[in-house]
Amino acid sequence: MPGFQPLRLLLTAVGGWVHREQAQTTANLLEENRVLREQLGSRRLRLTDDQRRRLTAKGAALGRRLLARVATIATPDTILRWHRRLIAAKWTYPSRRVGRPGIMKEIRTLIVRMAAENSTSGYCRIQGELKKLGH
Repeated sequence: MPGFQPLRLLLTAVGGWVHREQAQTTANLLEENRVLREQLGSRRLRLTDDQRRRLTAKGAALGRRLLARVATIATPDTILRWHRRLIAAKWTYPSRRVGRPGIMKEIRTLIVRMAAENSTSGYCRIQGELKKLGH
């Protein structure tokens, strides 16, 4: 349609300008990171859990190939490893005990005492005595 040509030209120009501005901003931030990394030298960077979480949230969305180009604080493998650990921790639930519930410590000591005092009585007699006591 002939009426939409000026609008298409305007959108293309604005889109190109925004893309160019974003590319320049990204390049500037990457260079700042490289300069700061050079100043840090071989010293190891100590990151908090919150800082790791923020890095992994952005880094995992980028993917390994793009991370290899832009990551300066940590290697792509490290960032993706942090991400895997965070995901694993998120989906780890407390385990439910399977099987019969354990015996209370008081009852256990009572059973041992009864068995020691009455060495001739078997488990059926001890069970009956416990039943009489209400356990």
